[in-house]
Amino acid sequence: MRERVAWAVVTPVTERRGATPALRLAGLAGTRTGTRLGQLLAVSAGAAALRLISGVGFANYDTLYALAWGGQLSRGQTPTYDLAIAPTPHPLLEALGLVLAPLGPRAAEQVTVALGFLALSGCGWLVYRLGAQWFGRLAGALAAVVLLTRTPILSYGVRAYVDVPYLLLLLGALLVESGRRRAGVPVLALLALAGLLRPEAWAFSGIYWLYLLRGRGADDDRAQLAWVTLLAACAPIVWLASDLAITGKPLWSLTNTRHTAHTLGRITGIGNAPEYIPRRIGEILRPPVLAGAALGGVLSLLWLRRRALTGAITGVIAVAVFAAVAAAGLSINTRYAFPAAALLCVFCGAGAFGWTQLAPDERSRRWWMLAGAAILAALAAYVPAQYRSAHRELDKLGRQQRIQSDLLALVDARALSLRCGPIGVPNHAPIPLLALYLKTGPGRLVSAQVSAISSGQYVDPASREVEESYVLDPHDPHVPVSVPPGFHEVRANRSWLLFQRC
Repeated sequence: MRERVAWAVVTPVTERRGATPALRLAGLAGTRTGTRLGQLLAVSAGAAALRLISGVGFANYDTLYALAWGGQLSRGQTPTYDLAIAPTPHPLLEALGLVLAPLGPRAAEQVTVALGFLALSGCGWLVYRLGAQWFGRLAGALAAVVLLTRTPILSYGVRAYVDVPYLLLLLGALLVESGRRRAGVPVLALLALAGLLRPEAWAFSGIYWLYLLRGRGADDDRAQLAWVTLLAACAPIVWLASDLAITGKPLWSLTNTRHTAHTLGRITGIGNAPEYIPRRIGEILRPPVLAGAALGGVLSLLWLRRRALTGAITGVIAVAVFAAVAAAGLSINTRYAFPAAALLCVFCGAGAFGWTQLAPDERSRRWWMLAGAAILAALAAYVPAQYRSAHRELDKLGRQQRIQSDLLALVDARALSLRCGPIGVPNHAPIPLLALYLKTGPGRLVSAQVSAISSGQYVDPASREVEESYVLDPHDPHVPVSVPPGFHEVRANRSWLLFQRC
C-alpha cells in the first residue's frame, strides 16, 4: 500500500495508468504553465541582476523621442518629425509612448527602461535556449554569458535602445522555427512586431514567407496562405501608412534617416560594407569570441551539420540584410550587427562545448575537446580587458545619467518651463528629454547648433565635463555656442546653469 501511495505521489498525472484524457491534458497544461512561469521568473531575475550590476539605466535619445511623440499623440497632437537630427520614428515604440503617457513622463521612462532590461535578459535566455537546442546546455550557457558581457550590447540595453527588443523578437522567431519547422504564423507574428521596431525585419519576413511558399502543396489551404501573406506584409504597410498619415510622405523614415546619416557624416553605402560590416561585428564580439565562433562554425558544420545549419543560414541572412541596409544609404551602425553577433555567440559556445553532442567513441570528439579548451583559455585570458571595457562604458553612462537627472531637477523645481517662451539648449541631446518631461512638442525646444533664441530660457553646461559628456556623439559636427545676449542667470546646480529673458 505504501508503495502505491509513493508511486502516486511521484508519478506525473500524464504518465499514470488509468488517467483519463482530460486528466492527462490538464497535467500537460499545468506542466507547460509551470515551465513558462519559471522562464518568466528567470528572465525577470536576470533583468534585476543586470540592473543591479550595471548600476545605470535610463532612456536614450531615440527612445525619448518616441516617448515624446507618443505623448503628443495622447494629447491629440501630430508628432513633430521634421526636426534637425530627429531619429527614425518606430511605430511600436511610439505606441508604447501613447499607452504609457497617462502614467506621467517619469513613470513612462521608468517602465520603458524596465522593459529594456527585460529584453536584454530575454536575449540572453533565448541565446541560451538556441545554443542548448543545437549544441547542448553548456554551449548555450556560454553563449548567453558571452552575449550579456559584450560592451556594446550592455550599453545599448541599459539605455533601452529599440535594437535590443528587436533582437529579442528575432531570436524568439528563430527559436520557434528551430523547434518546429515551417511553424508559419507564430514566426511571422514575431517578425511583424520586430518589423514595427526596425525595417530590416521586413526582409526576414519576406525571406521566410518565400520559404513557406516553396514548401506549400497544391492542396494547402488558401485561407492559411492569405493569412501568412498578410502577416508578412503588415509591418511595412503599417509603417508606411504611419509615415503617410503624419508627414504626407510614405517614405519619410527612409529619406529622413538617409539625410541625417549624410548630415552627421556617417559611413554608408554598399562599397563600405565589406570593410565595415566585419569591423562592426568585431567591435561587439572582440577577437577571442570571433575566433571561437569561426572555429565553432567550422567544427559544427563538419560534424553536427543538421544541428548547425539553421543557425548558419540565419547568420548569413543577417549579414546580407545588414549589407542591404548599407546599400539603401543608411548608416553602417554597430547596433545593426546585433543579430549576426548573437548567432556568432551561439557558435562560440558550440566551439567550446559542441563536442558534448558527439558519441563518446567518435574520434572527432577528442580533437573538438582540444579546440574547445583553447577557446575557453582565450576567453578567460580576455576577461580582464572585457571587464575594463564594460566598466569604462558604464562609468561614462553613469555620468550621463547624473547629468540628465540634474537637468530634470530644474524641471521638477519648476525653474525650467515654457512660461517665458521657447527653451534653448546647447546641442540636440537634451531636446527629447525636456519635450517628454515638459509635455510639449520637441519643436518648442531649440538647439543652439541650429539657431539662437531671443527670449525664453536657455540651459548651459556648468562645466567642461558636462559639455563634453552630454552630447549625442563626440565625433558629430559641433559649433561653439554661448548664452544668448540679454539673458541672465536665474538658477544653477552641479551640471547646469539656467538663464532667462522674459
